[in-house]
Amino acid sequence: MKKTMMALTGSILLACGTADQESMSTNPFFEPYNTPFEVPPFDKIKNEHFAPAIREGIKQQQAEIDAIVNNAEAPTFANTIEAMENSGDLLARVSTVFYNLNSANTNDSIQAIAKELAPEISKHGDNISLNEKLFAKVKVIWDGKDQLGLNPEQQKLLEKTYKSFVRNGANLNEADKEKLREINSKLSVLSLQFGQNILAETNAFKLFIDTESDLAGLPQELRDAAFQDAETAGEENKWLFTLQNPSVMPFLQYADNRELRKQIWEAYQIRGNQGNDKDNKSILIEMANLRQQKAQLLGYKTHADYVLEESMAKNADNVYKLLNQLWTPALAKAKQERDEMQVLAKTEGADFKIEPWDWRYYEEKLRKQKFDLDEQQVKPYFSLQNVQNGVFMVVNKLFGLTFEEIKNIPTYHPDAKAYEVKEADGRHVGVLYMDFHPRASKRGGAWMTSYRPQKTINGERKAPVISIVCNFSKPTGDAPALLTFDEVTTFFHEFGHALHGLLSNVQYRSLAGTSVPRDFVELPSQIMENWATEPSVLKQYALHYQTGEAIPDELIAKLQNSGTFGQGFATTEYLAASLLDLDYHTQTGAITVGADEFEKASMEKIGMISEIIPRYRSTYFQHIFSGGYSSGYYSYIWSGVLDTDAFQAFKETELFNQEKALAFRKEILERGGTDEPMKMYVNFRGAEPKIDALLKKRGLDQVTVDKK
Repeated sequence: MKKTMMALTGSILLACGTADQESMSTNPFFEPYNTPFEVPPFDKIKNEHFAPAIREGIKQQQAEIDAIVNNAEAPTFANTIEAMENSGDLLARVSTVFYNLNSANTNDSIQAIAKELAPEISKHGDNISLNEKLFAKVKVIWDGKDQLGLNPEQQKLLEKTYKSFVRNGANLNEADKEKLREINSKLSVLSLQFGQNILAETNAFKLFIDTESDLAGLPQELRDAAFQDAETAGEENKWLFTLQNPSVMPFLQYADNRELRKQIWEAYQIRGNQGNDKDNKSILIEMANLRQQKAQLLGYKTHADYVLEESMAKNADNVYKLLNQLWTPALAKAKQERDEMQVLAKTEGADFKIEPWDWRYYEEKLRKQKFDLDEQQVKPYFSLQNVQNGVFMVVNKLFGLTFEEIKNIPTYHPDAKAYEVKEADGRHVGVLYMDFHPRASKRGGAWMTSYRPQKTINGERKAPVISIVCNFSKPTGDAPALLTFDEVTTFFHEFGHALHGLLSNVQYRSLAGTSVPRDFVELPSQIMENWATEPSVLKQYALHYQTGEAIPDELIAKLQNSGTFGQGFATTEYLAASLLDLDYHTQTGAITVGADEFEKASMEKIGMISEIIPRYRSTYFQHIFSGGYSSGYYSYIWSGVLDTDAFQAFKETELFNQEKALAFRKEILERGGTDEPMKMYVNFRGAEPKIDALLKKRGLDQVTVDKK
């Protein structure tokens, strides 16, 4: 079926690739969006529209670039830099819709189109960045920048444009340019294949349980969800558990049946590593080696050197320094947690060593024992609607924003809802889509994206269209979707990213919103998580879905007392993945061993204990092999230093301090990538951040380190 679909898609692409008059008249991308707030007309867009529109977009942008190159006038900021910035409008409009759907609502046809177009899109990008005449014009402007009287944002756009050319091979000789084109083309296809394989492997596993006794320990709502999922899959009187996070993680946390825990854990951690046609081992090694070749071709020692040059960290040594500073106390705390769980298991009569599939199970038991805290007591206070109300409330108190659902607007899936975001005075800020629940057409995880970045046209702010996509627990029976506390903080996190996009107020789309270094982009998201856990805030939005009563002080106290519980595990698995990422990308030569062997050596080097695996094993490490975070997964902890320090500005005054909120909005959220991140941070905070607050927040500030 897949081969037939590929052949069919190919014939469609060839037939429609010329974007003739008939196809242009019926393709919604070839006309202005006649929709509320000019959002994409999802109700009219069909899969067959993408390829001809992308190809026409490539054709139009190339014509615009040719016009810039052939302009007989002397190169200026306006006729070269701004002209480039404003080129490719059609391609950008189509691409944002296409690649967002490929992540949030994909199918075989979209995946086939993505693979077929990847080399063409890569070639088009190279045709621009490797255009000698175009770069010559850019260089003239760059060399004379001090005499141009540019404002700071114009200076930043010029700098970004010039560096982009250099970092994408403009200074290479012709032979090396051809090598670079070949590498870029291969990487574009491999990256897509890696992500598609993970989605397929995640969807392929199904654990059907037909004996009710095997459900022992599982909360009723999880049983109900599994029963519904089995019915949807065509199996009566069974329970279905999958590798989607809302299914697999609570199963590992609560299921008494140790063999079934092992079965689902093994399936989870071996995704992309089963020796079948969805195996990612050779793909990721080839990608790591191609990245290393590309970096050296461009004059860098390693891929990490290439990536980190544009980050706050600047180089791999600084990243390793931070990660290793945290690794020692995190691993020590994880060992303490393991030993406590081992004692607990033994007292319950278990005659085995704690294994990875046991960790979450005994951690939950230990949480109940130490803090009298059962997550099932907490979840009724976190219905999705109440948490959403809480997010809206916090944002309203901080920034004055309001959110009104838009009913008469196209959406890309029935689960996705749209909201108009307004200032306190009613002015339009932007449109926000929110899409919360897992499905087979959506990749795992949670993310924020854009269907239209903010920019300014003729002095008027063009409002953004932003989306957040999550994989939260679904409603079951008569109960609404009830979130875990981790899902609550994830909602606040992604909403912080959304604010970064929504409140952007810059001139150029290339500098808008989240167009900042990876290790700075997580600051707006992670700082929002802090409000989610504040007692006074919890009392306002954590309302029991049945009674409407606010979460009791006793339960809040338990949440606070257990705040650093499990941080040894959480920090260790995260740091292990961050270090694995760096190890892949600080190689100075080709990796000659297999992915399993490489990962094993990486973990042995840092003394990783066998009871924990990296948060993402190599073969499903989507962040770094198909998500744009290569050499950058450390960014969450780097930004963690920033966000814990930044939140102190509110803790030292008041949670909703309007002066601090305005400063954060003006210096961080509105400015996108128009200045250096540390400068923007200091403008807000008054000083550079320190690591102390992060160590305290994670309970790592007073950990006793031993040699076990």
